[in-house]
Amino acid sequence: MAYLFQIDCVRYACSCGSLKSIAKIYFCRHCLSIRCGYCVCHEVDSYYCSNCLENPPASEVRLKKYKCSNCFDCPCCFETLSIRSGQVLVKSLHTTQEESKPVTKKIYYLSCTLCRWSSRDAGIPDQTVATGSWREQESPNTYRITALINFYKILGSIEKQQKERKKFQSKRIFLQFEKFGITSTMARKRVGQLPLLQSNTQSDQPQPSEASEEIEELSQDIFTKSIDITKITTLDQRLQHPELQVENINELRPQRKQFIVKRSQRCRFCEHTVSKPDYCPTSTKFKIQLAAFYHVPELRIVACEPLRLGYSSELLLKFCNPTQHQTQIILLSMDTPMMPTTTTLQGIKEEINRENVQMGCDSPNLLPSAVRQAIVVEEGRQVNIVINAEVILPSSSFILPPRDDAAEYDDPSDSQNSQDDPKLVVWRKGNKAIIRLDVIPYVDKDKMVKDEPIVVGLAMQYGYINTIATLEHKAPQKLDLKVKLFLTLGNLVHNIL
Repeated sequence: MAYLFQIDCVRYACSCGSLKSIAKIYFCRHCLSIRCGYCVCHEVDSYYCSNCLENPPASEVRLKKYKCSNCFDCPCCFETLSIRSGQVLVKSLHTTQEESKPVTKKIYYLSCTLCRWSSRDAGIPDQTVATGSWREQESPNTYRITALINFYKILGSIEKQQKERKKFQSKRIFLQFEKFGITSTMARKRVGQLPLLQSNTQSDQPQPSEASEEIEELSQDIFTKSIDITKITTLDQRLQHPELQVENINELRPQRKQFIVKRSQRCRFCEHTVSKPDYCPTSTKFKIQLAAFYHVPELRIVACEPLRLGYSSELLLKFCNPTQHQTQIILLSMDTPMMPTTTTLQGIKEEINRENVQMGCDSPNLLPSAVRQAIVVEEGRQVNIVINAEVILPSSSFILPPRDDAAEYDDPSDSQNSQDDPKLVVWRKGNKAIIRLDVIPYVDKDKMVKDEPIVVGLAMQYGYINTIATLEHKAPQKLDLKVKLFLTLGNLVHNIL
């Protein structure tokens, strides 16, 4: 039963050709296809601090450089620092003897509960205020970077003004220069004046940097001096603050905690949202959550007999129906076309074009024309994985009942009423069923890579009820969808001669 917790052994094929587990893919109800992380657009909804749950607006987040002003991370172990308080005796400034007695004063310092690092170890003085008093260590190149940013902002604003000026400028002004074949910039150069862009930005231009060949010489005892590794910073500690990259542990300073984002995913094809979290930082709920394990049957490997080359091995697979509707499962070969099908009232099956599914929706494009991206339809790429075993597919299908949360704790008696093939279905409870298949590895010993796992592939057809009302179909539409599955069963067992 160890395979029940190894979800990466069963991978679903996305429409772009990548293989992902069911926990890492989405199901677009408008396109009727599986979408992975590469097939969706990621949009940032809000920022928040994971420690104090501060939720500032986006404009304020940029001013804070995407860091929380109240929370700090430990420079040694990167855990959140806690604020500790203490008391010290301070002499009173009064001149009388009665009032000159020492007074207790409350102070605060930062401490890590994991590695026991504190701000006192780094020589940071204690503060009298709990929040907002610790300053972050500045980079020595702060003024230089700020000057360059301001300079290029001025350049950007000047170029923007020139572009706007050209839109409303009359063409008759340039007739006198076009007559002689010169432009306004060339005319200013002949007169002896600088161009407008150069004259306005010459005073604000920062001093250019100069390369130097002088390098500090190494100390004479660099190869003979003993090194204490516990007092030298690690590579992760240096990369945590790349502006300074200190070498000694006592030079480390606490870093402000980075903000975490809540993002929503949108399908690249139809521009509909497949995942949208709640804006509140304390909430873990979703406004829209079209994860695949809510709409696509889940497949897990229960057990598999030892795999021997050329011999049949028994494979037990567990199917689970997560929807509220009954579905029929049919296992097909890998060369089956993946187009969705539906059954008409006359009992005729017809294919549905995925490109025209979202055209019948009431709102096919939710974004404005200025923000909307061009729809890019790519052909499905071939999955680059070697299938080195054959699975004997059953000729019959089996049915999975709808999901019932109350039946999880009951002992249903309707499992015996289902007319299943006893050679196929070996166990059934609620919306779950275990089937038995046979697998025959056919790996070539000459081309076989050492410790190469055995992979089988099959296509699963399942029934899906589309509850989205469109212009053409107001009632729920019953569809038959297909998805390719790749199962990693393990390594071969050598035959004993």
